[in-house]
Amino acid sequence: MSFAFITFTYFFTGAVAGVLAGLLGVGGGIIIVPALVMVFTSQGFSLEVMMHMAIATSLATIVFTSLSSIQSHHARGGVDWSLFRMMSVGVCIGAILGVLSVMQLSGEHLRLIIGVFATFIAVKMLFSKDKEKKTRRQATPKLLWSAGLGIGWFSSLLGIGGGTLSVPFLSALNLSMQRAIGTAAACGFPIALTGAIANMLVTQFDATVAESLPAFSVGYVYLPAVFGLSLTSVIFAKLGARIAHRLPAVALKKAFGLSLLLVGIKFLFF
Repeated sequence: MSFAFITFTYFFTGAVAGVLAGLLGVGGGIIIVPALVMVFTSQGFSLEVMMHMAIATSLATIVFTSLSSIQSHHARGGVDWSLFRMMSVGVCIGAILGVLSVMQLSGEHLRLIIGVFATFIAVKMLFSKDKEKKTRRQATPKLLWSAGLGIGWFSSLLGIGGGTLSVPFLSALNLSMQRAIGTAAACGFPIALTGAIANMLVTQFDATVAESLPAFSVGYVYLPAVFGLSLTSVIFAKLGARIAHRLPAVALKKAFGLSLLLVGIKFLFF
């Protein structure tokens, strides 16, 4: 790929990821990671670190995208901050554990894990039947902390903002779809920030890995990609958030499931 095409890919991917982040509360990583794998392959990056770099760079980008998305959802009353506070410590600890887990897995294993997970959640979201819920289940601190730990771990493992797990979880607590999406976007920020910092530091303990990283990398985070993706993702996250508060919950749920299904198929079969 030429420099111009790589730059365009970053901008375009950032725009799509931003819309999805605001619209679905997913952080955009489900789009960013596959796109980065494609670009990094064309740039001739080492296969040993390419998947890890895509995950780490995605998390670093989500730091900025999630802030834009949170601002827009908060302005519309779409974030349950009490639930966020009870989940935040758990997601941060989980994110660190996720980065440590990534270090133990090969790029091929990571690709398959992402594919299976995305497909499973997509099928569940697309074909589950909505039931009317009149009361909200008890969201205990222990439940929220434990859920945050698991969501942070798996999200950091896959380079996503956590919406693929936190939106269904928060929806099960009987939050409206719009409010579940806004709260999931808020949870994505500590996941992304903690995961990105851990990915910047973790390579300091492995000289072999550090030597295989390209120029302009800080740990596994590739700075040119973060810059290019963030320029458009921050802007388009606000657009996605505006759309989310105008669409019916069923439409949001189906759009969320369809986007995940496409990513799952991509990672499993291509």
